[in-house]
Amino acid sequence: MDLLQLRYFRAVARFEHISRAAEELHVAQPSVSRTIARLEAELGTDLFDRQGRRIRLNQYGALFLRHVERALSELDDARRAVADARERGLGRVTVTAETLLTLARALGSFRATHPAADVRLYQSNAVEMERRLRAREVDFCVASQPLTGAGLECVELAREEVLLAVPYGHRLAGRRSVRVAELAHESFVVSRPGNWPRALLDRLFAAEGLTPRISCEADEPGASGELIGAGLGIGLVPAISRQEGIRAPVTWVRIDAPDCHRVLTLVWHRDAHLSEAARAFRTFITSTPFMTHRFPTARQAQP
Repeated sequence: MDLLQLRYFRAVARFEHISRAAEELHVAQPSVSRTIARLEAELGTDLFDRQGRRIRLNQYGALFLRHVERALSELDDARRAVADARERGLGRVTVTAETLLTLARALGSFRATHPAADVRLYQSNAVEMERRLRAREVDFCVASQPLTGAGLECVELAREEVLLAVPYGHRLAGRRSVRVAELAHESFVVSRPGNWPRALLDRLFAAEGLTPRISCEADEPGASGELIGAGLGIGLVPAISRQEGIRAPVTWVRIDAPDCHRVLTLVWHRDAHLSEAARAFRTFITSTPFMTHRFPTARQAQP
């Protein structure tokens, strides 16, 4: 048994699909199939149930995967620890968020106060965030949805009201508030499934027994304001966008529904190695008053 076999197994277990695992690993599909076959022969049992071309992780595979995840994570942490000790300065901190606009100012302030830190920023949805934390690909996630994977720890950074943005001339322009039921026949500009605006929109409508009509799906939640201003629909936009003077021609309406807000949390894996830069970032992001200014509470966001 070698590391290559374990990494191939982890990829196949994640996708439950040989071709997708091969694409992820950048190797030929037959190579992955042969490696899994050798691993199963060495263990003396099948790790996957096979039905034609479909495969599913079985009980032995799930048991083996838990140990493989821990072993590979420890090795990745060891590499990072050596790299940190070898590098000059504070080392590297890697952060991912659903929308990069959320972190732009905060990371700028952190780099200004810690110029020796090597900061890397990525964009991910909630599912990808959990995977990246488990795989030790990132140190932190700034999440707008709950991440509940095993071994994850989090701290709430802030919460802010989410408003309804409508283009100029829309029938709701000028209203102070609106009920979700009044939006049943409206078309929405929203991010793809897996991002927080879509999750919030689906939850608000489900509470009323409704399904939202989607006119536009965007990969970048921060682009919603421009698309709404162009008349492609209405949408949910965090109050910070209004406070910072979004340039799009939109007006703002409160949504008369409970829990119509976004909660921002900093999430990390409790067993992961953190460089000096990562530890400094966690202290900075959870303690600086800048966060209070950057992410206001619902009471502070007055339309």
